[in-house]
Amino acid sequence: MSWGTELWDQFDNLEKHTQWGIDILEKYIKFVKERTEIELSYAKQLRNLAKKYQPKKNSKEEEEYRYTACKAFLSTLNEMNDYAGQHEVISENMTSNITVELARYVQELKQERKSYFHDGRKAQQHIEICWKQLESSKRRFERDCKEADRAQQYFEKMDADINVTKADVEKARQQAQVRHQMAEDSKADYSSILQKFNHEQHEYYHTHIPNIFQKIQEMEERRIVRIGDSMKTYAEVDRQVIPIIGKCLDEIVKAAESIDQKNDSQLVIEAYKSGFEPPGDIEFEDYTQPMKRTVSDNSLSNSRGEGKPELKFGGKSKGKLWPFIKKNKGATPEDFSNLPPEQRRKKLQQKVDELNKEIQKEMDQRDAITKMKDVYLKNPQMGDPASLDHKLTEVSQNIEKLRLESQKFEAWLAEVEGRLPARSEQARRQSGMFDTQNPATVNNCAQDRESSPDGSYTEEQSQEGEGKVLATDFDDEFDEEEPLPAIGTCKALYTFEGQNEGTISVVEGETLYVIEEDKGDGWTRIRRNEDEEGYVPTSYVEVYLDKNAKDS
Repeated sequence: MSWGTELWDQFDNLEKHTQWGIDILEKYIKFVKERTEIELSYAKQLRNLAKKYQPKKNSKEEEEYRYTACKAFLSTLNEMNDYAGQHEVISENMTSNITVELARYVQELKQERKSYFHDGRKAQQHIEICWKQLESSKRRFERDCKEADRAQQYFEKMDADINVTKADVEKARQQAQVRHQMAEDSKADYSSILQKFNHEQHEYYHTHIPNIFQKIQEMEERRIVRIGDSMKTYAEVDRQVIPIIGKCLDEIVKAAESIDQKNDSQLVIEAYKSGFEPPGDIEFEDYTQPMKRTVSDNSLSNSRGEGKPELKFGGKSKGKLWPFIKKNKGATPEDFSNLPPEQRRKKLQQKVDELNKEIQKEMDQRDAITKMKDVYLKNPQMGDPASLDHKLTEVSQNIEKLRLESQKFEAWLAEVEGRLPARSEQARRQSGMFDTQNPATVNNCAQDRESSPDGSYTEEQSQEGEGKVLATDFDDEFDEEEPLPAIGTCKALYTFEGQNEGTISVVEGETLYVIEEDKGDGWTRIRRNEDEEGYVPTSYVEVYLDKNAKDS
């Protein structure tokens, strides 16, 4: 098996193949280099991690490392430093034994390859020159033969003509002889050049090219062996650090096994034991003799006095209705109306995001089909463009269906976000349900709460009873609020129509005062003037807080 005999006519393909082999070698060098960078980065991160959790000197953390569990953790941190060092060793050995050596070898390989193909092209150029010389001598021989024939025919014609002088006949004879001699010379030259070309061609195909191709084959096989040896070195570098890494892990296990829970418990006793004896029994002190009030009066006054705090407690708890609401059992509604507002908002937002992803996926598929159709239109032999119309229509229908579905959930989401202001405003609106002590009105409000905000909640009867008694006190508590001071300003990025209770409408570009920051529910409380204030979605405004407000 020899490239010189089997691939004698594949000069260009061998040139491409050997270049591909060098590219593969350079790709492997790049791979190993990136691996070394990863090892260094990993080692650095491990060292930083171990350093981050090391106990600080002269601090309380240093005292904590008296406990065996903390000592084991400290040992783990120290072993992680050694563990990181082994990854640095891997990086160094791979760099010196593989990356540097292969980079040098690639440069030598390129020079060697360049030399062989230079010799090959030189041999090609020589045989091409010989071929051109052969073709030139052949054409000259052919031309001289034709001219000799024409001169001979002209001489014979002149010799046969009785009207031609003897001198003209002699001139024609001499011309014919000259042409004949030129043809003989061209013949000899052509024969000599042909023999020389055949010799050069034989040498080219049976000596020069086989020798060059054989050297190229040996060069390529050395490259293959070299990359195989580098892969073995790659594995061996990893294998060399495995015992040391194993020792690090064994030390971590040893440290974990040294943990003594009883010893730690004893250390806690030593650290916090006071040494005092537990207190004894308290003696009974009798105060019944000097008392003048009757037992019944005392009980009655106590029962009356205890009623007010309970009412007051009930009034203050009206601001948080959701923890006392019971869920109705049954299938989950499509709009998640069985959930509390914030949970419902999250579910709806999740559903909208999922639908948007599906829409984007369908749109990408539609774009791909459209591009394929364009390709078919430009190159009909690749396929029939009409065959994609059905699929394109189906995808478009899916997109429209998903968009309608998304709009539906976005409408529900907007509805929920419209009735999700800050917690204090929510409590105010809930307390506003009980603005009268009329029993019929209270019952209606209770029915409203059963369907509020989405018709899937009920309340305990005891909660309704508290609402009947305490609604007025709860409203008075809010009516007596002092106006909140402005803590900054904001600029409306978009127009917002505040259609729900507690919200305020703003126009794009309008500047207003901020009186309460977003508490994490997505709403900011703002004021236009002394009488107009309310909540707007935080995403609709750009807030500029005063420095004093931030510091406070």
